[in-house]
Amino acid sequence: MNRDNDKGKVLISRSLILGVGKLVLLLVIIARLYYLQVYQADKYKMLADENRISTRLLVPPRGIIYDRHMKELATNRQNFQASIVAEQTTNVQETLDAFKKIMPLSEAEEEKIKKDLRKNRSFVPIKIKDNLTWEEVAKIQLNAPDLPGIMIDEGLLRYYPLGEKAAPVVGYVSSVSDNDKKDDPLLEIPGFKIGKAGIEKLFEHPLRGKGGHLKLEVNAYGRVMKEIERNDGVSGEKIELSIDSRLQEKAYDLFGEESGAAILMNANSGEILAFVSTPAYDPNVMTQGISQKEWSELNNNERHPLVNKALSGQYSPGSTFKMVVALAALEAGVITPQTRSFCAGKMMLGNHTFHCWKGFGHGYINVVQALEHSCDIFFYETAQKVGINKIAEMARRFGLGDKINIGLENEKSGLIPDTDWKIRRFGEPWQQGESLISGIGQGYVLATPIQLATMTARIANGGYEVVPTFKKASEQNVTELKKIDIAPAYLDLVKQGMYDVVNSQGGTAYAHRIDFNGQKMSGKTGTTQVRRITMKERQSGVLRQEDLPWHLRNHALFVGYAPHDNPKYAIAVLVEHGRGGSVAADLAGKLLLQALKLDASEQPVE
Repeated sequence: MNRDNDKGKVLISRSLILGVGKLVLLLVIIARLYYLQVYQADKYKMLADENRISTRLLVPPRGIIYDRHMKELATNRQNFQASIVAEQTTNVQETLDAFKKIMPLSEAEEEKIKKDLRKNRSFVPIKIKDNLTWEEVAKIQLNAPDLPGIMIDEGLLRYYPLGEKAAPVVGYVSSVSDNDKKDDPLLEIPGFKIGKAGIEKLFEHPLRGKGGHLKLEVNAYGRVMKEIERNDGVSGEKIELSIDSRLQEKAYDLFGEESGAAILMNANSGEILAFVSTPAYDPNVMTQGISQKEWSELNNNERHPLVNKALSGQYSPGSTFKMVVALAALEAGVITPQTRSFCAGKMMLGNHTFHCWKGFGHGYINVVQALEHSCDIFFYETAQKVGINKIAEMARRFGLGDKINIGLENEKSGLIPDTDWKIRRFGEPWQQGESLISGIGQGYVLATPIQLATMTARIANGGYEVVPTFKKASEQNVTELKKIDIAPAYLDLVKQGMYDVVNSQGGTAYAHRIDFNGQKMSGKTGTTQVRRITMKERQSGVLRQEDLPWHLRNHALFVGYAPHDNPKYAIAVLVEHGRGGSVAADLAGKLLLQALKLDASEQPVE
């Protein structure tokens, strides 16, 4: 009897334990359900929506780049693209074969299409061909019954109306690379393009705009069922430049087959009106995707179309540097307006002979005449008297020896040497002979075309520190410029010399003078050697430039301004291996004349 009671107690005890355990488990389940359905309701609702809703980024239209007269320099145009949807055709290969009869596909293109078809689901459109013309689209549409699964998509493609003529300014856009900073979700979109050079790169963020989004309802397989929400984002900002496309095109065309650079700017506001480096590349080709062969051809071209010579080219300024030497000497008092030197065609320094470009010399001349005739002997002697440090200090005041910082990439600083630089660079003291060579803008002296344009503008405007800019200015927002500490009388002497260079018979640019309604050009020619002429060659006869290979010919330079009596435009022209300064002077004169004519045509009739 007691044994039965004990068994009953054990059974009851175990039943109670089991019951309590079940109760605890039930409470845990209830608590968990409450937690999931109440506290975590929003989270799981969001996860469910994410499985049902697909959100896609929308690319906004890129901002338009305009010249000063609102002519488009970079814009967007319709881009038609042919795609194939595998599930909409019974045989992909047959469809591709039919497409190839209308529009050829290379083996590489066809292989890429098949690869993309294998990687993606059957309802995803795969690109076959893009950049289609209206005629090509019409041909595809006409043959639509024989092309099941082929569809035409429409998008936007960056387009540059002036092509290579404006490439050094505008630059181009291209696909995002691994090295680009991914600071925007838009940059993760396959095929998205960003500015890689020029204004496109400088103003990338405002031009890019802000991406929008598209919410789509999709089924379990990812197929789009319907559009739920659309936000198109914010289009890129428009950019207005100081460039005048008429002068830009004129400058580029004037070079013809020559290689070089030209900058035309407003001498008072700093606005850049034309900015040319030639030959250049076609930014439309770069944007659409350049082949390895095309890239190699550009990269290996001896005239370097990928280099922006206006900013990155560093050249001996030659005789265009003589204005700086004259100003330094006048300020230091080592010469006066009345100082006359005798040029016999050569001079000696120690055992070394220094030659003037004019073999039998210029005779007795003063500083204005020395500029007019570009006498080397006068400036050898003047540089020797004033010394390299004062020349360097004056050069820097007028914008040489440091970057102008106009915002474009790969700008070089040029080089204005002095005694300290020589010690730092070579651990050797400066030599007198180096001062003589520097006095005619050669030796260690290097400048970029944009620096030479800046120097010329500061001389032309009476010594104000104008800085080149691509920003379009107006009378209301041109800030008051700082004045360079230089006596106006010295600038007047130099400007008289520049006037005589072009307008006095015997001046080195007299053959290229211009006269538009009494408005004339002032300037200075420059010719710089790229090879050393040996004494043996001088004795036997120096080879004519035309008889030398292109890469051994002298560089041709010209800096100038117009009108001569009320300067508005300043110009610098470099023609690589152009033989002599008169070649550059001819180009500069024609461009300044065009600017004066356009000015006159835009003046209101009284």
